[in-house]
Amino acid sequence: MQTVDSQTTRSLRLGMVGGGPGSHIGATHRQAARMDGHYDLVAGVFASDAERSRVFAATLAIAPDRRYGTWQEMAEQEAGRADGIEVVAIMTPNDSHYAIARAFLERGVHVICDKPLTNDLAQATELQRLAQERGLVFGVTFNYSGYPMVRQARAMVRSGELGAVRLVQVELASGWASTLLEAEGHKQATWRTTPAIAGKSSVVGDLGTHAHHLARYITGLEVSELSAELSTLVPGRQTDDNGHIMLRFDNGARGMMWVSMVAAGNLHGLRIRVYGERGSLEWVQERPDELVVRPVDGPQQILARGAGYLAPAAQRVNRLWPGHPEGFMDAFANIYSDIAAAIVARRDDSAVDPLALTFPTVDDGVLGVRFVDAAVESNQQGGRWVDVRTP
Repeated sequence: MQTVDSQTTRSLRLGMVGGGPGSHIGATHRQAARMDGHYDLVAGVFASDAERSRVFAATLAIAPDRRYGTWQEMAEQEAGRADGIEVVAIMTPNDSHYAIARAFLERGVHVICDKPLTNDLAQATELQRLAQERGLVFGVTFNYSGYPMVRQARAMVRSGELGAVRLVQVELASGWASTLLEAEGHKQATWRTTPAIAGKSSVVGDLGTHAHHLARYITGLEVSELSAELSTLVPGRQTDDNGHIMLRFDNGARGMMWVSMVAAGNLHGLRIRVYGERGSLEWVQERPDELVVRPVDGPQQILARGAGYLAPAAQRVNRLWPGHPEGFMDAFANIYSDIAAAIVARRDDSAVDPLALTFPTVDDGVLGVRFVDAAVESNQQGGRWVDVRTP
C-alpha cells in the first residue's frame, strides 16, 4: 500500500499556472496533486487570456477572488494573503518557466515545475541559487522516477547487485509528431517545435531531459561527455525532431541515447537498459509493473510490482495489490507526494523519511539544461565530444 510520511494536519495550499482548457498535462498535475490528499488547489491562472482563465478556474471550484488573469497578479496578491499559497505548480511552455518560478521563489513559495527547467543555463542556475538561499523546495517533474519499478532498479544498482555499471542504453522514441502537425494548427506541436518557445533543441529539451534524468536516477552516475547528432526528419519543421547521442559516464561507463518524436508507429517509447559486471536490468514504460533482471550466471527474472521481495524504496510508492496495474498517473502522484513530504518537514521542522527525498529537484533541472546545451554544441560541431559537467 502506498504511504507518504507527511504527517500534515492540513493540506498544502496549492496554486497553478498553466494547464487550462484542453491541456492533458494540466489534468495530470491536478489529479496527481489530489490523489493522496496532500494539496488543496486554491488559486490559479490557467490560460493566457484572462477571461478564459477565470472561466476555467470556476470549473475547478476556485473562489472568485483567486481566479487570476495573469501569473503576475497571482504572485502579488497571494503573497499578501494570510492564507496565501504555499506551493505553485508551473506547467506553461518552456520559455516562461524562469520568470514565473523566480517571481514565486522571491515571495517564499515552494515550486513544482515541468521540464525542462528553463531554456537558458544562467537562468536555471539563478533559480537554483534562489531556492537554496530561501530554503525552499523546488521539484521538477521528471515523473518517470516515481514508478515503483524504477525505484526498485535504482535500489538494486545502488546496492551493487549488478556490480560496476558498464553500459547504459536509454531511449524515448515516440511517433507522435511523425507528420507536420504544427502546420495543421496542433497546439502542442506548434509550441513544442517553435525554437523561441521550446528552446535550442526541441527533441532533447522535451524528451532527452527525461531520458538523461532516468539514466542518472537509476545508476547514480553523471554524464561527463557526449557526442550528438540532431536531425530534422520531417520536411518543413523548424527544429530537430530526432537525436542520437553517445554518452560517457563519470565512472568510465559508456552509453547511447535515442530520442525521437518521429519514430512512426511507436507509442511512448521510453526504455532503459543498464548493464553491469554481474548482469543487467531492463524497464519499459509501457510495461511499468515489470523489471527484467538478467544475471550473468543465472536465469532471467521478471520482478513484479507490489511483491513482498522488493526493496523498501519500491514498496513505499506502491499503491495497489500485485496484479492490479499502476501507471503514469500513480507515478506522477508519487512525485507530488514526495514533494509534499519535504515541504511539510520544512514547515513543521520535523523529520522526513529519506526515501521521500529522491524526487527530482532544481539541481536535476539545471543538469538537464546543461545536457541540452552540450548536445546542441556537439551537433553544431559535427558530433565533437563535449564536456557536460557544470562548473
